Order: sequence, then C-alpha cells, then structure tokens
Amino acid sequence: MTSRIVHTCTAMAVLFLLVASAAPVAHAQTAPPAPKVLVVWGGWEGHTPKQSVDLFIPWLRERGYEVEVSNTLDSYLDAEKMKSLTLIVQMVTMSTITPQQEKGLLNAIRSGVNVAGWHGGLGDSFRTNTEYEYMVGGIWVAHPGGIIDYTVNIRKKDDPITKGIGDFTMRSEQYYMLVDPNVEVLATTTFSGQHAPWIDGTVMPVAWKKLYGKGRVFYLSLGHVAKDFEVPEALELMKRGMLWAAREPGSGADPVPTNPYRR
Repeated sequence: MTSRIVHTCTAMAVLFLLVASAAPVAHAQTAPPAPKVLVVWGGWEGHTPKQSVDLFIPWLRERGYEVEVSNTLDSYLDAEKMKSLTLIVQMVTMSTITPQQEKGLLNAIRSGVNVAGWHGGLGDSFRTNTEYEYMVGGIWVAHPGGIIDYTVNIRKKDDPITKGIGDFTMRSEQYYMLVDPNVEVLATTTFSGQHAPWIDGTVMPVAWKKLYGKGRVFYLSLGHVAKDFEVPEALELMKRGMLWAAREPGSGADPVPTNPYRR
C-alpha cells in the first residue's frame, strides 16, 4: 500500500511539472520611458537664465521627467532628439538664432512637441524672427517705469493652471507686449499710466496658452530674475503651465482663444 501511494505521488508531481513547464511564461512588465524635457538657457545674463532654470529642473526630475540641460541653441539641430521630446523649456533672451536652429525648433513644435517659458526667455528671445514670435503668440516691447509694484489679475479662475490662485502683487518689470489675439488669456495686468500716460488703463495679458501646429505653447511674462519666483503665485503659475504644456493628465484642455475682437 505504501509503495502504491509513493508511486501515485511521484506521478502527480511529474504531471504538475509537465503542466507548469507548458504554461506561458509571464514577462515582467517594463515601465514606459520617462517623458523627455529639453531645457535651453542663455542670452543676456541680466535675466539670470541659469539661476532661473535651476529653480525648475529638480522639480521636473522629481515628477519623473528625463531632463537634458543645454546652453546652446545647436540642441535644436538634432532632429531625432527633438522629435523624442515632450517639452522644451527655453530661457534665452536678446539672442540670435540661425535659420537652421529656428527650423529645428519650430518644426518640432508644429509636429507636436510642446514649449513653455517666461519673461524675456521666451517673449524676447530673437527680435528679428517673426515666425518665432508667431509661435510664441506675443513679443515684449516695453516695461514702463522699470522695476515697479503692480498687480496680476487672474482671469480664468476655473482653469487648472490658475484654479485656487488669487490676484497677487509683483515688484518687477511690468511687461507691455504685442499679443496675438488667438491666445487664451489666463492672467492680466493693468497699467496705471504713471510712467506712460497714454497707456493708462491698458489691460495686458500676463499668462496665456495657445497652439502652434500640434504643439502646445505656454507663456508667462513674469520672472525678470530668478528672485521673482519667490512670489508663490508666480512660481505656481509657471509650474502648472509647464505641466499643461507637457499634457499631464488633469492639467487642462487645449486652449480656447479669448479674441477680444470676435463678434
């Protein structure tokens, strides 16, 4: 009887091993590649470009982005790398860009790569390049009075970029810009006329989002120097704008232009 039990148990063990060996092997799931961000800085040192981008690089990495930092516009020449990006963050002021560099940048954005930036790093980068300005949706032209106190008013209070952020004050340059009406304005500022009486009461966009081709574009006129981002609302707007541009879930939909001339 004992021998028969031993043989039965042995046969069952062999059968189990045969079935197990025939079962498909479950492959370990590999994590999707981290979304890539290219941060490009340079131009006029008065805008503290390196110090400013350094405020956001650790935060982007903590959120799981693979961040490459560059101090040359030649980064835009690598077409394969540019295609692989999720987001470009540019902080380059009063500089020049070659036709090849500009083509690499704009082609990538038109194809669906996204871009975000602030102050002169995006809105005063290449003054003779109109297609670049067309992409941004605006260009700096003046900051009457230089460093002054002014208020930023949140206009789209239910947008994920601005939700929960109230009006706040800045002591910095108040940017007067030429702005494309085909942008969605999120925040504005109003000029007092103290330094230029003919613009008294002018309401000027401070933050907006738009499309250029398939790419998302976010712009914030704040951030003259890195210290300006010590204002919590300014820092939060820029961070949320980057997340929107990078198409993070819950960061908001494509823009709806707030064209003031539309009937």
